[in-house]
Amino acid sequence: MVDYHAANNQSSTGGVQTYMEQENDWDRDLLLDPAWEKQQRKTFTAWCNSHLRKAGTQIDNIEEDFRDGLKLMLLLEVISGERLPKPERGKMRVHKINNVNKALDFIASKGVKLVSIGAEEIVDGNAKMTLGMIWTIILRFAIQDISVEETSAKEGLLLWCQRKTAPYKNVNVQNFHISWKDGLAFNALIHRHRPDLIDYDSLRKDDPVTNLNNAFEVAEKHLDIPKMLDAEDIVGTLRPDEKAIMTYVSCFYHAFSGAQKAETAANRICKVLAVNQENEQMMEDYEKLASDLLEWIRRTIPWLENRTQEKTVNDMQAKQEDFRDYRCVHKPPKVQEKCQLEISFNTLQTKLRLSSRPAFMPSEGRMVSDINGAWHTLEGAEKGYEEWILSEIRRLERLEHLAEKFHQKAAIHESWTDGKEAMLTQKDYETSTLSEVKALLKKHEAFESDLAAHQDRVEQIAAIAQELNELDYYDSASVNTRCQKICDQWDVLGALTQSRKESLERTEKQLESIDELYLEYAKRAAPFNNWMEGAMEDLQDMFIVHNIEEIQGLITAHEQFKSTLPEANKEREAIQAIQAEVQKIAQSNGIKLSGANPYTTITPESIDNKWEKAMQMVPQRDSALQEELNKQNSNDTLRAKFATQANAVGAYIQAKMEEIGRISIEMNGTLEDQLTSLKDYQDTIISYQPEINTLEGDHQLIQEALIFDNQYTSYTMEHLRVGWEQLLTTIARTINEVENQILTRDAKGISQEQLFEYRASFNHFDKTLQEGGRGTRRDHSGALQAEEFKACLISLGYDVENDKQGDTEFARIMSIVDPNGSGAVTFQAFIDYMSRETTDTDTADQVIASFKILAADKNFITADELRRELPPDQAEYCIARMAPYTGPDAAPGALDYMSFSTALYGESDL
Repeated sequence: MVDYHAANNQSSTGGVQTYMEQENDWDRDLLLDPAWEKQQRKTFTAWCNSHLRKAGTQIDNIEEDFRDGLKLMLLLEVISGERLPKPERGKMRVHKINNVNKALDFIASKGVKLVSIGAEEIVDGNAKMTLGMIWTIILRFAIQDISVEETSAKEGLLLWCQRKTAPYKNVNVQNFHISWKDGLAFNALIHRHRPDLIDYDSLRKDDPVTNLNNAFEVAEKHLDIPKMLDAEDIVGTLRPDEKAIMTYVSCFYHAFSGAQKAETAANRICKVLAVNQENEQMMEDYEKLASDLLEWIRRTIPWLENRTQEKTVNDMQAKQEDFRDYRCVHKPPKVQEKCQLEISFNTLQTKLRLSSRPAFMPSEGRMVSDINGAWHTLEGAEKGYEEWILSEIRRLERLEHLAEKFHQKAAIHESWTDGKEAMLTQKDYETSTLSEVKALLKKHEAFESDLAAHQDRVEQIAAIAQELNELDYYDSASVNTRCQKICDQWDVLGALTQSRKESLERTEKQLESIDELYLEYAKRAAPFNNWMEGAMEDLQDMFIVHNIEEIQGLITAHEQFKSTLPEANKEREAIQAIQAEVQKIAQSNGIKLSGANPYTTITPESIDNKWEKAMQMVPQRDSALQEELNKQNSNDTLRAKFATQANAVGAYIQAKMEEIGRISIEMNGTLEDQLTSLKDYQDTIISYQPEINTLEGDHQLIQEALIFDNQYTSYTMEHLRVGWEQLLTTIARTINEVENQILTRDAKGISQEQLFEYRASFNHFDKTLQEGGRGTRRDHSGALQAEEFKACLISLGYDVENDKQGDTEFARIMSIVDPNGSGAVTFQAFIDYMSRETTDTDTADQVIASFKILAADKNFITADELRRELPPDQAEYCIARMAPYTGPDAAPGALDYMSFSTALYGESDL
């Protein structure tokens, strides 16, 4: 069936007549559905009478009683509150048509376009046209002005019904026909606003007649809503008439409009309190995270400042491993916590600014600057601790080398001095012949030469012991004891040597015969023997080097030593030739030698044995030096490998830092696009983490190889770690800035185009040319100086020219955007000011007005009223924080909502 109901789906054209046009496109030739017509007659008649009775009249038959136009004009005067032209009292058809036309003209003057409805049809009693006209009046004066959450008319009324009946079981309002057939929706509307009138839980969905009658009777008796339909009219049709139901429901809406205002006020308060509760939670989270981080730094710094020395290299390397574990395992989560703390602080401050709350001031010692200061101290302690560990390893390595060298030289010296005191205290010269005495004297001279040759070794032993003491060697006591024993013994040997020499010289005059050859042999053999011992000692000497140049220096020195061996061998052969000459003379002259050379204990065999042993040590020394050369070559390869990767990572970090700086100024697209792009960029940077881990592995290999310098790169691992952490923090801060801009835009209702305009203006004046000592340069600092900001405001149309009025206005604006007087305006402060200029925000006065509605215009409010109008958690929040009301009109339990509202926007402990 086609009738005026079909016009509901046509598109609107705007203005107050938009919805009216689609509801008044009547088909003059078709009839209403009989059931719908019956429902409309009842509903419209009851609706008209609900207004006409205010004028002391009513209608009985809707198409008959409006034919003369008199009651129609009266109805319009009652519902509009305006006076219509004076009606014509004649009984002729023309008089009736004129009266109806006056009514229709008045309806048209209210912006309603009447389609296919003329005065003649009304005068002729056309039921369809009359019902259509009444529906048009109902739409214009009862439904059109309904507004719920930016929707109006039919949609607004439907949304209002859905909001009010949402908590009720078995109620699902989707339209104005089927959704109302079981009667539960009508009962739910009444119960929502007047729970004392309806026992909703006693109603059954399968008993629609009872439900409908209950709702209609209660509405008529207690809400002054006339009964417009019978329950049977609704239940008896497959689809109740939509216009009849809308007319009936609109009466409920207007009856409860006062409660709607209270709900709107409650919603505003809930919104303000929710923002305050969320901000308080963020403050508590910040305080806890800051306390935990500062406590961790406080516990960690003493550990990093501990300089307890260890005794061995292995012990210090264990400390180095603990420090590496701290760097790789324990510190990275704290770096993330520090970054998250800064982001949370910035987000909180942005939310507080957007909601016109005072800025958050953390507890003393927990400011972001305090945390950054503590973090800087921590990093300084880290650097000092690492440098101390490396220096201690070098010191202990040096000490171990010196200690081994000391004990080696001491053992050689003690072996040489063994028996020397007994030899020097002998009295053998008292019973010796002259030749034997002469021999003893010469032997003693050779011993003195040998003693003098060993003086250098004793001095070396004393010097090594002194260096071990200066380097704080842990076993210095035993070293000093052994060194003192050697020095004391050396002094005794010197005194005994001098005493024996004097004794021999006293008897030398009685001794004449001397074997020149033995003496020459002894004089040449002793230095040569000492040289061989020194050479053997050098060939066995321990060495420690740190680079290729040092090992090559040792190899060069060793090659120089080998070049002296031919000359040394000639000396050995010459010494052996002396001994051969002695044997030759003895044999030639028939002399029977008594045995060993009386002037020396050094035999040709011992010289040959030592020579052979020294020659065996030469290739061993070659092998040891070559092995160390290979080790240093390997270390150099590690240096080059680390340097290549470090140079690449350093360049990457520098490039990304510069690119982030450029992106933060030249970002295009919507803020969401920028945020997505930045997060993708962040993912790209994070994906570079394996390169950092690889570099950490190379650095560990270098430290394990005890490599302390690297000529191939200027980067250190510490430098790169700091750069990497700064890169991650910078991209996170840039993302947070865009998120705060999104938050500002959404909270303040700023359009994307406005943000682009603000960003373009800000960037343009941030690029202003500056005059410096080296000529003109680009500022591009991310903040506007005062003159730049003034130029930006002028470009946006603000009257801040250089005159008295302009300077005063500019000073006022600067006090808002730069309250600390730093002389610079950040982009966030710029956005906050521009959004404050172009948008509206909640104020303390608005919140007070909302509370006043809930309090029924009283100057105080009670706990029961708060619990009835607000959600439980926010009601208790208000009750706990509101001070008692002390005005002259105070009642028991009265609470002061005015001071509470003012505190929300000022200095407060809330």
